[in-house]
Amino acid sequence: MHSDLTRFLVAFVVLGFMASVQADPTPRQQAVAQKGAMAMPFNVHNSTHVFQKNTTGGIQQVLAKDPKDKDLISDIRDHLLMEAERFSQGDYSDPMKIHGKDMPGVQYLRKVKPGQIAITYRELPAGAAVDYVGRDTITVDAIHKWFDAQLSDYGEDAADTPPR
Repeated sequence: MHSDLTRFLVAFVVLGFMASVQADPTPRQQAVAQKGAMAMPFNVHNSTHVFQKNTTGGIQQVLAKDPKDKDLISDIRDHLLMEAERFSQGDYSDPMKIHGKDMPGVQYLRKVKPGQIAITYRELPAGAAVDYVGRDTITVDAIHKWFDAQLSDYGEDAADTPPR
């Protein structure tokens, strides 16, 4: 009995420590949130950024954590629509301002030739999405690297699958 209680207490303490470590953003994540506040018209912590990779590229979603916050949803939609238009023209300046010029995948994506990538904006009930379809494996790989970098940089405000 005593050893079971000891194991339980040790597990409880270790899990509590792990949760507190995971909850603390890294200095890079803090810097990204700070820079994001200058490039995005909404608080990054009030939204979830989803970067879901697939075989043709991926789907980026930005969703309000409070699906009743109509102002936030409107800001998300305006921002992603503008970004989709810029990305379609090879302008990845906003992500580079937030994440740095050496962000994986971005240097390749900003130089792709017309027709190598299709970028499509669409609205979702709690925000918006941008679909990226690469026409070749190099472009798909660049999209995946870009998504991985953003997942890492946004920390707990990001996910690789949409929240339920």
